Amino acid sequence: MQDEKTFIATLLNPKTQQEAFRELLQLYQKPLYNHIRSIVLNHDDTDDVLQNTFLKIFQNIGNFKGDSKLFSWMYRIATNEALTFLQQKAKKQGISNVELQDKALKNLESDVYFEGNDIQLKLQKAIATLPEKQQLVFKMKYFEELKYEEIAEIVTTSVGALKASYHIAVKKIEDYLKSN
Repeated sequence: MQDEKTFIATLLNPKTQQEAFRELLQLYQKPLYNHIRSIVLNHDDTDDVLQNTFLKIFQNIGNFKGDSKLFSWMYRIATNEALTFLQQKAKKQGISNVELQDKALKNLESDVYFEGNDIQLKLQKAIATLPEKQQLVFKMKYFEELKYEEIAEIVTTSVGALKASYHIAVKKIEDYLKSN
C-alpha cells in the first residue's frame, strides 16, 4: 500500500475510491474481523458488526483528520461498533451486558467457527470476568499483539494507564485460572 496520505487521497477521489476501498477491505478485513470477534464472540454477529464497521469507515473517511494512523481510526470504529452492538443486543433481550457475555461464552463451546480448545475456552471465561476496558486492553495486547502506543490511539488513553490496566488484567486472569 502507498503512504497513508496518498492512500486516503485515493479513497476520497471518486475516480479511484472503489479500487482503494477494495484494497482497504483486502488489507483490514481479517484483522478487523478478529478484533470484533474477540469482543462479540459470535461469528454471525461479528460479520454483521464488520459490515457496519466498513460502512461507517466508507461513510466517514472524509472526516478522517490524520491525527492518528488510519489503522487506529478503523480499529476505534470497529471497537465502538462492537460495544454498541452488544449494548443494543442486551437491551433487546432485556438482560445485562454480563448476562449477554455469559450466554455468548456458553454458545462459544458449540460454535463451529471457534477454533479453541478447553484451555482457550477457560481463558475466555477468565477474560469475561474483567471489566470491559481491561478486556479490550488484554485482548488487543495478548491476542492481537498490538503495541501499547497503537492501543492508546484506539481506546484514547495513555500508554501508562494501558500498561497498568494490562498488568492488572493479567493478574486477575492468573488468579481466575488458578482457582477454577
